[in-house]
Amino acid sequence: MTRFTRRRFIQSIAGIGAALALPRPAWLATAKQPIQKSIPASGESLPVIGMGTSRTFNVAGDPQSMAQLSAVLDAFFDHGGALIDSSPMYGNAERVLGELLSQTERKNLFAATKVWTDGKRAGVEQMEQSRRLWGVDRFDLMQIHNLRDWRTHLETLKAWKAEGRVRYIGITTSHGRDHEELAAILEREPFDFVQFSYNIDNRIAEERLLPLAADRGMATLINRPFQRGDLFRRIQGKPLPDWASDYDIASWGQFFLKFIASHPAVTCVIPATSKVDHMVDNMGANYGRLPDAETRQRMIQYFES
Repeated sequence: MTRFTRRRFIQSIAGIGAALALPRPAWLATAKQPIQKSIPASGESLPVIGMGTSRTFNVAGDPQSMAQLSAVLDAFFDHGGALIDSSPMYGNAERVLGELLSQTERKNLFAATKVWTDGKRAGVEQMEQSRRLWGVDRFDLMQIHNLRDWRTHLETLKAWKAEGRVRYIGITTSHGRDHEELAAILEREPFDFVQFSYNIDNRIAEERLLPLAADRGMATLINRPFQRGDLFRRIQGKPLPDWASDYDIASWGQFFLKFIASHPAVTCVIPATSKVDHMVDNMGANYGRLPDAETRQRMIQYFES
């Protein structure tokens, strides 16, 4: 991957100038502090909107792509973001992210990645490689990706947490698979975080995983909040309801994100994007009011109508 420098950024910025010159969003004019929720294991607070890097940060490292992602990262931090989630599974994402972080004011970075391999030694080597790629002294959160060799990695992560080499430990799945096995693991193992898929059209997690996480005192990270874009295709041409503005919702993206973030057992949602305007819009869900239980049902009914 070609080294990305400030000079190369300046040379390539003309190609994304329009994105960087976005008008100031209306919600930002009255925004104060981001909506935050507590990590049950510690009481530490996190903004409810984080950032994923699956697909979006898996680029070759050409100057234009790096300039665009640098602007995305700046928009994330400038609008109150903290938690960034990645994985060795995501191709070049960790390397790209680390290079961009080295040239970005990290502000309140909460660094979260995953171990995705078999065997203790391979797991340790992979986690150390991730730390070097990110350029961090330690990860805030290390997760076992898609339950892969979870028994082996959990023993390592318990030891690392006790030694202060990671702050929190977690386990993940995605797109609705392995829910039964994941639930069985959560019932007996002491994870600080659990990550899975949940959105307004895929609410299976409400049946067991979300209540279980709440009962066990585990923070939750939510992936695939837009169901890989399917939710936007479902509502194409459909206007936002007038009452959405009562909850500081100015777009369908914010509608979908605030539906998720308003669940009492959800800690942080991690949408992924490579576009600055989409990032700014996503971060609008980081501010204002969250829907109450009655409004959440109203949101479902409107989406499905």
